Amino acid sequence: MIPFKPQKDLPTHEVLNMPPHLGDQDLWMSDPALRDGVAREGGSWAEEKLAKLGKTFGSAEVLEKADQANRNPPQMKPFDRYGNRINQVEYHPAYHELMSLAISNEVPNFAWNHPVPGGQVVHAALTYMLCQPEGGVMCPMAMTYAAVPTLRWTPSVGDEWIPRLLSTSYDPRDIPVTEKSGATIGMFMTEKQGGSDVRSNTTRAVTCSNRRGPGEEYLLTGHKYFCSAPMCDAFLMLANSEDGLSCFLVPRWKPDGQRNSFFLLQLKDKLGNRSNASSEMEFQNTWGVMIGEEGRGVRTIIDMVQGNRFYCCASSAAMMRQALVQAVHHTRHRSAFKKKLIDQPLMRNVLADLALEAEAALVLTLRLARAMDEAPHDPMAAALARIGTAIGKYWICKRAPEHICEALECHGGPGYIEESIMPRLYREAPVNSIWEGSGNVICLDVQRAMIREAECIPAFVEEIEKARGAHPNLDASIDSCKKEMEDPEYLELRARRLTERMALTLQGALLAQHSPNAVSDAFCNSRLGERWFGTYGTLPVSSGIDSVLERAVPETFLDKDHSLKTAKFPN
Repeated sequence: MIPFKPQKDLPTHEVLNMPPHLGDQDLWMSDPALRDGVAREGGSWAEEKLAKLGKTFGSAEVLEKADQANRNPPQMKPFDRYGNRINQVEYHPAYHELMSLAISNEVPNFAWNHPVPGGQVVHAALTYMLCQPEGGVMCPMAMTYAAVPTLRWTPSVGDEWIPRLLSTSYDPRDIPVTEKSGATIGMFMTEKQGGSDVRSNTTRAVTCSNRRGPGEEYLLTGHKYFCSAPMCDAFLMLANSEDGLSCFLVPRWKPDGQRNSFFLLQLKDKLGNRSNASSEMEFQNTWGVMIGEEGRGVRTIIDMVQGNRFYCCASSAAMMRQALVQAVHHTRHRSAFKKKLIDQPLMRNVLADLALEAEAALVLTLRLARAMDEAPHDPMAAALARIGTAIGKYWICKRAPEHICEALECHGGPGYIEESIMPRLYREAPVNSIWEGSGNVICLDVQRAMIREAECIPAFVEEIEKARGAHPNLDASIDSCKKEMEDPEYLELRARRLTERMALTLQGALLAQHSPNAVSDAFCNSRLGERWFGTYGTLPVSSGIDSVLERAVPETFLDKDHSLKTAKFPN
């Protein structure tokens, strides 16, 4: 790649007071919270791999490929030159290069390839780092990862397909999967009339023979309104069979080597996530095989939903981290009113506040990853993963758009132009709040877990009680949270307020246990105090702003001789 060397001598003026090109980033070494969290939650055995990929994923070359893939969105190709129906989507070469980078480094399957303590933690760290330069490729990565537990419901199918998903070879060819070196899987659930209400789906499935149930062949007819990553090798879908809503695996190619009969209607013109194709499809006698029990499709596919929601937590935390890095870089090199922006007291307050939010999101994500590691052998861990993932999915994804918008504002006008990564991050952020259940759906799911799953509330309370005594505001929030959970009145009406309280209390408890005092105290003083309105830059004077910033981006505080700058504000 040719080094970036801008010409500064222009005919009319000299270019002054503009930040230099950020260039390569080391996404591992520059992020103390990530390194501490991975070690704490059990993933230290993979530090060498993470350190290597932190440089690779953060390289200027990868960032440039992400920019190219988003500037050149996918194109629909329903027919070939001879008029044959092929239902293909063509991607820019940069997208394929990013897919290859992800799959060759186990981004969709690390946890399954390494089923040992810390596997899910390292998997989350890989997701977190790669999503910082590019979110579009993470959609097929998330679905391929999340499909594995669902496929295990039917071993006759899972034993055939799971090894293909565990491959580290990216094979983009549209050919029968038996001829490929690796595979990816998508998920088609949404229909026009239903959205998140999948029980209103109208797609029908009829058996190909007199045999019914798991592993048997069916023909599906209907439509799906949002079909992302349509070039995956197979898709998990819900359709109504004789005994109710059931789950099916629908491949692009049938076992006899013929193309399956589904019809690509259009590609969605989306706000963000533009490098990744999302489509609308019709199905007419489309071949599929049932996964899980007939009539229990929602229960069968819920494991995939859970995995995708976890990906939403990690990728939203990632975008917040990258937005912070970009804001710090700009303010560190830009001056106004005879001071660097980063030396302006109010700007430092904003940046420190953004840093708090980013670390809180990451700490919660990594704790959920450890719970997922422990879940198969620990019912309380499984319960924490269940309710915690829903809480994290709601809150982290809800905070990301506003966080990134504030980071964009730190740049002023330069952050608003497309040459900056900031518009892309900002457009990408809302998708995680919508995908796999928008805010109301997720809050109601939190309540569903509280009411129907006996161990969820005890597991949550056990986790937040670990930090009791660390801060008066945290103790008060723990008490308030427990009281609100026990109150049955108007529970649905209070769902957002309750979920927010649970999220903030859980984040505060985790930070109090695992982050520096300056970080946890600033979080508890601001988020758990009486006067918090959710806006950034409102940290109390006593919040240790310099220490919070130094923690988030240590190199920010290095002078030319690499000595630590003297703190200028209260700690």
